Amino acid sequence: MALFKVEICGVNTSKLPLLTEDEKKELFKEIKKGNEVAREKYIRGNLRLVLSILQRFSNSNENVDDLFQIGCIGLIKAVDNFDDTLNVKFSTYAVPMISGELKRYLRDNAAIRVSRSIKDIAYKAIYCKENIIKTTHREPTVVEVAKEIGVEPEDVVYALDAIQSPVSLYDPVYDQGGDTLYVMDQISDKKNKEEKWVESLSLQAAMEHLNERERYIISLRFFDGRTQMEVARDVGISQAQVSRLEKNALRIMRQYLVES
Repeated sequence: MALFKVEICGVNTSKLPLLTEDEKKELFKEIKKGNEVAREKYIRGNLRLVLSILQRFSNSNENVDDLFQIGCIGLIKAVDNFDDTLNVKFSTYAVPMISGELKRYLRDNAAIRVSRSIKDIAYKAIYCKENIIKTTHREPTVVEVAKEIGVEPEDVVYALDAIQSPVSLYDPVYDQGGDTLYVMDQISDKKNKEEKWVESLSLQAAMEHLNERERYIISLRFFDGRTQMEVARDVGISQAQVSRLEKNALRIMRQYLVES
């Protein structure tokens, strides 16, 4: 959590503004009219999003100031390309844009050397994919991308795989409220896929042991993907209270699942 209370690139991260959904909508209307002041305010109001994504890259050896600046580039691209008519939250659209910008930066500075020809194929494929998504609003297939850039599909897959940064099983992918999730926690066991419906039933049963407020918080946090700050505003309590209620609810659910 210290990352939120330090200066990065001369920015006091503890004093960053936080926009409400209504403010975001109003500002975006002004942005579409070409209002640069509204654009800058919208960008500053979403810098906390960059900070939260930076935590996923905390194990890299890169300077945090450099990563913050790269993340801001991704945020600016997201603001400039976001289409509010698609009924998608800005954060949902911006997160992959910011992450993608950071990953590209880390790939270019990776210790593992990849030949220029393979890099060229990979970057052409990424650029082509982004263009297709922007024009068709759908994810293209590997075959479509390969045909567009004039190479074999196998070459596209190989090139994209070659520029991926190595990932440790112990890299954190989520760290908020004291409960850290690591890559290894998200690796699925294909043999147990048929048991997922049983797990779903178990979770529903475990949630029945929570009170109404705890069920609502767990639903918002883990089914709707809300942050603790967003839940706090929704419920009308502090983030610290949300954190305590969430931890207690998870403890009750965990206890039920262990005993059942």
